[in-house]
Amino acid sequence: MADAGEIRRFRSAIGQFATGVCVVTSFSENGPTGMTANAITSLSLEPLLMIVCFDRTARTRAAAETSGRVAVNVLSSEQEGLSKTFASKATEEEKFAGVGWTEHAGAPVLDGAIAWFAGALADLRPGGDHEIGIVAIEEFGDAPGEPLLYHRGAYARMMGEIY
Repeated sequence: MADAGEIRRFRSAIGQFATGVCVVTSFSENGPTGMTANAITSLSLEPLLMIVCFDRTARTRAAAETSGRVAVNVLSSEQEGLSKTFASKATEEEKFAGVGWTEHAGAPVLDGAIAWFAGALADLRPGGDHEIGIVAIEEFGDAPGEPLLYHRGAYARMMGEIY
């Protein structure tokens, strides 16, 4: 078991890896649910699979497990506020207040996302204090825009030319 100092050092080191910021959504029996996440990656092109890492205690993990449906919404640089809202412990009703969304492949897709992926939660595997979800992608889309990034414990935006 890692001690507090080792955890801080690990978080600092892994924070050097810049990531995109996503909101993972699903449906619970009470309506849409969502959480901010950056532990997301593509897994396979044949078939189309993604990995989503859920905190074991996340309401969205429980909803995804029950409904069997998930969407990954890649946030634009203009959606930092949305990221903070979905990272909070606010109720799901509060998180979705004033947020536009449409249903794709049985999961809520947020308006304004620069990319989205939706499909079936094919598997959940243990991963320490998280569970690793494998999502079989059934629908996806993208739109123009700059991504919201997270680096060294803070939000970041791309600067300069992409090469």
